[in-house]
Amino acid sequence: MGTPSSSSSSSSSIWVLPILFLLHILQPTHGRNPPLLSPQPLLPPIPSSPSSSSSMASPPLVMQMVIVYEHHHLDKELVMAVALSSVAAALIILSAVLAYIFWQRNQRDTDSDSKNGQGSGPNMSKFSSLKMMSNRKGSPTMVGYLLLESATSNFSEDNILGEGGSGFVYKACFDGGVLAAVKKLGGCGQDGTREYESEIDLLGKVQHPNIISLLGYCVHEDTRFLVYEFMQNGSLETQLHGPSHGAALTWHIRMKIALDIARGLEYLHENCNPPVIHRDLKSSNILLDSEFNAKISDFGLAVTGGNQNKGNTKLSGTLGYVAPEYLLDGKLTEKSDVYAFGVVLLELLIGRKPVEKLASSQCQTIVTWAMPQLTDRSKLPNIVDPVIRNTMDLKHLYQVAAVAVLCVQPEPSYRPLITDVLHSLIPLIPI
Repeated sequence: MGTPSSSSSSSSSIWVLPILFLLHILQPTHGRNPPLLSPQPLLPPIPSSPSSSSSMASPPLVMQMVIVYEHHHLDKELVMAVALSSVAAALIILSAVLAYIFWQRNQRDTDSDSKNGQGSGPNMSKFSSLKMMSNRKGSPTMVGYLLLESATSNFSEDNILGEGGSGFVYKACFDGGVLAAVKKLGGCGQDGTREYESEIDLLGKVQHPNIISLLGYCVHEDTRFLVYEFMQNGSLETQLHGPSHGAALTWHIRMKIALDIARGLEYLHENCNPPVIHRDLKSSNILLDSEFNAKISDFGLAVTGGNQNKGNTKLSGTLGYVAPEYLLDGKLTEKSDVYAFGVVLLELLIGRKPVEKLASSQCQTIVTWAMPQLTDRSKLPNIVDPVIRNTMDLKHLYQVAAVAVLCVQPEPSYRPLITDVLHSLIPLIPI
């Protein structure tokens, strides 16, 4: 009977140990946190027989190991939290330092630009950035003179694209291979200054696929500069009357150019508020990109609605394109642009210049020369530009000639609106 009693006592001791351990953890500490590892015994001694003491020594050791493990686990979490906080702080400090360096560099660029006589405004070291800013609403960007000088190879003669009445136009190559056209205007005077400012203001507000984009401008001493988007095929005047004599311009390309011009004028006359009258529409102010899409350029003489009275506007324009009522009476309306469009349409159709000298030292306009033959269907095919002669449907030829005749009518009330011209030309262009 002694053996079973000993076994029962040992078994009950094993079950008592976990219960006493829980009681030890849950008992109140009276505001004190006992250490996780204590040199004192974790549990009070339990009287037992010598035979059971060896079996009771193991549980307290295992419990100590568990507590030690938890202690190490808490230490690792603390170390990781401190490490992550240190990394975040270092990144914040690094970002602040880089932002300060960037601000200092921009400040030096702005100061340098001011010293070079460029006035206020951002100095763009990359033309791509200038182009991005110009695409936003508002005025075009001021460009540093040194940047223009570098992009044009000090305005080399090899980079001259053309010459207008107010100066040369240069090809400019900016960082990244971005091309642009830089118009250099020297000795402008009061009228030139007014036209310069008017073009910047107007093109800063106008955005249309068939209107040239003004990317930037610059004032250096007495010289002014305008920076336009680059048009690979130059002007319509050069294509028609230059060395190639229109060889690259097929019938369909010419009609597409006429359609593009009409769309640009319709935007100026119908969609701008107040309406804009270009006042100097001509083939040299029609620029062509790599795919012969046409854009109207040179808005220095443009006026807006309400400013076209004779007393307010100085008589300006180009001989051969100026409408009779404007030339004789100073009367300027949207129909004046329609007349000039009719002259450009005749250039595309016939291939002749708007004004040509005769043997007797007199001049003859294309309108005077062509008008009697435009209305005669038997003579019309013979006056068409030889480059495109016999390459179009005769019905289309007669229709284009009829539109041109209406546009160059001496009486402005007989001329169509540019919207009507546009609707007449659309069916002639293949999709």
